[in-house]
Amino acid sequence: MNKKIAVAMSGGVDSSLTAALLLQKNFEVIGVTMLLNNDEKNISDAKNVCDHLDIKHYVADFREIFRAEVENYFVEEYLRGRTPNPCVRCNREIKFGTLFDFAEKLGADFLATGHYARVVFEDERFKLKKAVDIKKDQSYVLYNLTAEKLAKIILPLGEFSKEQTRSFAEKLNLPVAHKPDSQEICFVPNDDYKKFILSRAPSAQALTAGEIVDSDGKILGKHNGVANYTIGQRKGLGIAAPQPLYVTRLDVENKKVVVDTGDKLFTKILTASNVHWIYKPQLPKNFQAKIRYGSRFAECLVSEEENFLRVEFSEPQRAVTPGQSIVFYDGEEVLGGAVIN
Repeated sequence: MNKKIAVAMSGGVDSSLTAALLLQKNFEVIGVTMLLNNDEKNISDAKNVCDHLDIKHYVADFREIFRAEVENYFVEEYLRGRTPNPCVRCNREIKFGTLFDFAEKLGADFLATGHYARVVFEDERFKLKKAVDIKKDQSYVLYNLTAEKLAKIILPLGEFSKEQTRSFAEKLNLPVAHKPDSQEICFVPNDDYKKFILSRAPSAQALTAGEIVDSDGKILGKHNGVANYTIGQRKGLGIAAPQPLYVTRLDVENKKVVVDTGDKLFTKILTASNVHWIYKPQLPKNFQAKIRYGSRFAECLVSEEENFLRVEFSEPQRAVTPGQSIVFYDGEEVLGGAVIN
């Protein structure tokens, strides 16, 4: 009996090729597109691909839960002086949460997505591993998966490069073979997160004017809201100084943006909460870790405190940012992650 696979179809080339490849392997494939915001174009593109492949297409209206779990979280984190990662949150709560459950209700045995990562059965367990193409690797944003869900998730593109994906899509005459990749946060118009936050919380403390100060408290200038700044930021501060200054701390309560020289951005130790392990290791233990999606892997020692993790790096890390995720790797495998305090 053919296994039934629901493919999360965004209307882009990655998820479209995912559906086509699984169809070639004689699975019963259905396409599911999430309605999250103003997605008419993407829904139309996904439907065209499903028609091209002659498979059923469903639209799942998740606007209400997406706003509650992703958009509101995004705004609230910035208003706390933190820098959120909405893709991590969306993967946990929506794609591999609500959508996963929706697919099961449709009778699907598996859920497939176009993520560049790999699910491998090895040593008698399912493992989440980096993509073969490290430049496209998206395993970082999937660290909240569970061992149980990994057994029901298929990620066909983990073995491919983006160039191969485009090439295969062309050969299969997929309607979206040349559709550009989206580089923006999907729910933020024109990628203007400051305007988006202002529209949601116009009277928030973190959006009121205050002072830019140095680490000694000396006033260097004015700002238009703590939420408009991020750790490590240099440009757009509007202050004159004999040497480059960077944002090192955001103080929402006192409406202050603290700046200092670049060397003060480096630290060897951080703490992280909201810990999630796919497979919990014996701690303390040495890992490779990433402190943000685009950062390099760094060697670190992870130990467990009462309600958080303590992470000590072999080399100082630049611009460790509260609200971002730190993700732990044992070689190719993702073991879990946590949110930086």
